[in-house]
Amino acid sequence: MNSNTETNHDNQLIDQEKTDSEIKTLSTSATTNDVPEFGWSGYAERINGRFAMIGLIAVLIVEAISKTSFLEWAGIISN
Repeated sequence: MNSNTETNHDNQLIDQEKTDSEIKTLSTSATTNDVPEFGWSGYAERINGRFAMIGLIAVLIVEAISKTSFLEWAGIISN
């Protein structure tokens, strides 16, 4: 009876390890091993940085196409 109890306990531990690894595999990002979360996290900062880079490139493209500064193009300052 003791060996059955130990076997059941071992099987439960193995099942728990499988479940934990499946959760980690499903909840990680496609590009990093970070788990997406709210607040000040490495994942959030990486995403914010990527969007900032996209915004900067968009501003530079607008300036290159219109041949004026972005602030003039947006009507924030007048020349």
